[in-house]
Amino acid sequence: MLAEIITIGDELLIGQVLDTNSGFIAKALTKIGVSVYQITSVQDDKTHILKAFKDAENHVDIVIITGGLGPTKDDITKKTIAEYFNDTLVLDESVLKNIKELWKKYVRQTLLQVNLDQAYVPSKSKVLMNTLGTAPGMWMEKNNKVFVSLPGVPYEMEALMENEVIPKIKEKFHCPFILHRTLLIYGLGESTLAARIEAWEDNLPKHIKLAYLPDLGRMRLRLSSVGFDETLVRLDVQQQIDAVLPLIQEAFFGFEDEDDSIENIIAKQLTKLGKTVATAESCTGGKIAERFTKNAGASSYFKGSVISYATQSKIDVLGVSKDAIDANSVVSAQVAEAMATHVQELFKTDYAIATTGNAGPTKGDSNEEVGTIYIAIATKNKVFSEKFMLGNHRVKVINKGANKAFEMLLKEILKN
Repeated sequence: MLAEIITIGDELLIGQVLDTNSGFIAKALTKIGVSVYQITSVQDDKTHILKAFKDAENHVDIVIITGGLGPTKDDITKKTIAEYFNDTLVLDESVLKNIKELWKKYVRQTLLQVNLDQAYVPSKSKVLMNTLGTAPGMWMEKNNKVFVSLPGVPYEMEALMENEVIPKIKEKFHCPFILHRTLLIYGLGESTLAARIEAWEDNLPKHIKLAYLPDLGRMRLRLSSVGFDETLVRLDVQQQIDAVLPLIQEAFFGFEDEDDSIENIIAKQLTKLGKTVATAESCTGGKIAERFTKNAGASSYFKGSVISYATQSKIDVLGVSKDAIDANSVVSAQVAEAMATHVQELFKTDYAIATTGNAGPTKGDSNEEVGTIYIAIATKNKVFSEKFMLGNHRVKVINKGANKAFEMLLKEILKN
């Protein structure tokens, strides 16, 4: 079962808006056994859109379209779909009612005709009611192929995918089971990992695909398989995981496909132990705190952060000794450890992370080379730090530094 995702909008092609919809849709389809054959982005141009529809119809069973359903003249998707299906637009009373109710509850401006016109849909379509917005989703079929048009607003599209589209696809098609298991590996580079598991990789069954996915201080190792018997597929892949884990045990931290990013693994461990953590960030600029707090319920284990970016803020806010900074440099093990200790005391936590370094492009208040970063971990009983050289690319240093900090913290937590 193959699908193509078509995103519509000039804003995507000029880089003004990042396409997050395709990733969400691809994951949702994969979970129910639909393979994504291709992702296509097209401009707000009728000829271009019609060609994309035709090409997709020739190659896949399901076409998911997002974007171009707004009330303005540049949103032409609905009219183009009607033309492709030799159809006309008709007023749908249920959509009209939904628009009026949304306007009455949430919008203080006058309900304009262009908004009411969003209640017009192709007569051959099945309406997918969008309770979060005025543009309905539309389900159409042609030559045993399914076309689904969804609004481009991410949260509206996501709700329609989960509540309307996925159930209908599962009802209409008998799909195989697709399994992706992605192992999260920290502390091993791609070439080192490949050399360590070479014999295991050479003996993988041909129906199980392996992919290496390097990502700023961590590796993701993905195993993929497909079949109509879910139990057998899972068992087959698990046998290969069981065989490879002893080869990488010290570097393995969980499975990404179970939403176990390293910060989520830490969250689960802290919650299980009833422990808490705080952060003091300089060169990482709040990146570690951001990754903690994007998860619901983080307040139960993450107590707060101090972004002491300037040298003086380390003295004034965290209470780091000026003498220690003068004697050792602001980018040093001594300062990182003092930051960790003071932020732990400030928030009264069981653990604390601190970072200080030169992310670049200039050295700032320290003579340490660009890319140098010290990461400290404080516990109830000790504080320690490590020095890393993470290259000369600012964004890479920041993100890789955050990954290293999580890696150090998790190793310390797992000792308990």
